[in-house]
Amino acid sequence: MTGVIPMTARRSSPRRPSSSQLLTRVCDRSPGLAAGLVGGAVAAGLGLGALTVLVMVLWISSPYPDSGPGGALHVAAALWLLAHGVELVRADTLSGVPAPVGVTPLLLSVLPVWLVHRAARDAVDADEDGVAPPVSARTAWAGVVLGYLTVGAGTALYAAGGSLRPSWAWTVLGLPTVVALSAGAGVWTAYGRPRGPVDRLLRLLPPGTRRVLLGPRGREKFLVAVRAAGAAVAVSVGGGAGLVAVSSVWHGDVAREAFLRLTEGWSGRCAVLLLCVTLVPNAAVWGAAYALGPGFALGTGHGVGPWVSDPAPMLPPFPLLAAVPDAGAGTPWNWAAGVVPLAAGVTMGWFVGRGGMRWSVRRTAVIAGLAAAVCAAVLAVAAVMAGGPLGVGVLARFGPVWWQVGGAALAWGVGVAVPVAVVVRVCGGWVARWRTAAATKALTKAAAKAAEEASRALSLAEARATASRTTQASRATPQKAAPPKATEPSKATAAKSSTPAKPSKRSGPSKSPGTPVVAPRDGVTLRKKTVTPVPPEAAAPPSPRPVPHPKESEAYDLLPADEPVEDVWRDEALRARWDALRDELRQRTPEPEAPANTEPEPPAAKAEAEAKAEPPAPPSPQDRGTS
Repeated sequence: MTGVIPMTARRSSPRRPSSSQLLTRVCDRSPGLAAGLVGGAVAAGLGLGALTVLVMVLWISSPYPDSGPGGALHVAAALWLLAHGVELVRADTLSGVPAPVGVTPLLLSVLPVWLVHRAARDAVDADEDGVAPPVSARTAWAGVVLGYLTVGAGTALYAAGGSLRPSWAWTVLGLPTVVALSAGAGVWTAYGRPRGPVDRLLRLLPPGTRRVLLGPRGREKFLVAVRAAGAAVAVSVGGGAGLVAVSSVWHGDVAREAFLRLTEGWSGRCAVLLLCVTLVPNAAVWGAAYALGPGFALGTGHGVGPWVSDPAPMLPPFPLLAAVPDAGAGTPWNWAAGVVPLAAGVTMGWFVGRGGMRWSVRRTAVIAGLAAAVCAAVLAVAAVMAGGPLGVGVLARFGPVWWQVGGAALAWGVGVAVPVAVVVRVCGGWVARWRTAAATKALTKAAAKAAEEASRALSLAEARATASRTTQASRATPQKAAPPKATEPSKATAAKSSTPAKPSKRSGPSKSPGTPVVAPRDGVTLRKKTVTPVPPEAAAPPSPRPVPHPKESEAYDLLPADEPVEDVWRDEALRARWDALRDELRQRTPEPEAPANTEPEPPAAKAEAEAKAEPPAPPSPQDRGTS
């Protein structure tokens, strides 16, 4: 049984996969390539379809079309190739010599470039979790480029049968270059713009420049240079567009006449208007070249610049060409165009100076020179794409010359941007130091003020704490009552009463201090006196309190009516004073004599005498405390 089971297992597993399994494996191994091929083909089809729809609408709306639908489709294919920088050749000329058409409408090139970029970015699809893209960069790029070029090759073959035929040299060189660069930018964007490809490109630069860019903080320096160059290019091209607009308004009559002479129907005028709109970026680049100094060529041997204008005498009527300055030497109005490159250089230097505050002055100058080189390269490429031949003979050179534009842009950048960057860097350092000093001074003042306020608050808190401790100490020390001070009884009062009488009931406490308290029968007056409390350590040592005799305390009220009992008997000094007063009163009070008559006393007098004979003894402090 042990030998049968393995044999059965081997026979149950198939050795040859089916056709569906092979197809699934192929699709699983190259999902990015297939998606890239489809994406590139779709992008090419969308661009071609958009131009085809536009051309067909114009052909249908034309009252007198020169050709049928096939001719319109050939023109659409030729325009699609022209948008990629492919030079066309017009075969049906009056002289019979094929005439090249190499001026590429830059606005028309935006559509295919954007479509290729978007297709390459979408080809690098991330997984469902969005963690990492499953398609490699090379696979996605190759798929998009191959798919797009496949459609492009078919379009070029189809356009070769029309009146506008593509140049095969430009088709082989120009079309793949534009597609490859656009797809590469799309893949690089999809991967988050990594630094590796940029570093590999920077290694192609000279050693000195490469050392600056690839050293510490090389990426930051490169980004500063690129931003400064981009700002300068934007100012240059924008200024060129402004010059074209001002010149078109100045020559408005010529432009309107040229527009009306080209065609009569509204569909033809719409076509001319669309062509002018697509050539507006070209005119802006021409204006930038004019402001830089070299200008542009309007025919072989005929140049137009701020110093001199010499256009070809037999130019075709076109609204944008009406903005060309009149023939002759330049005027101060023409020289004023130099404000554009000056503003571009100042902008470039300001960007570099502001971005290089942490660098040295020498390094700031180097980065400004690098930004000027980048700006010159971009403007040179734009000059190549904005110009081109429009025929043979005189029209073989049409537009700015790229090397002249690049050299002039580099000269303006080095001459203006580098000094401005250095000045901004130095002034920025001064301003930064001044701001630092001002901030330090302000912080010092604020700290001193805060310290003063804290000291005042601390002093106030200490004063309040001292007052609080004093108040608590005064509240903790018991207030001693003043001893009763009896007035010296007069002789008349002592004679009237032989024996001191004791009141039956003491009067209530006095409401106001200092009010005299009068005994009810003996006429002795006691006054309340405020006595400063004696500290415990200064008080006399306690002595045994003598128990007063009942008869010795009959003549006086023992306690003030408005003071608590315990406050009087607690003080030993008051007890001693009371003993002295008692002795004095004992000496001054005479002994009562027996009555001479022996008549019986009335009951009321007898009850009164009994009450006087037995006065209650004053309670001791211990008895009062327990009660």
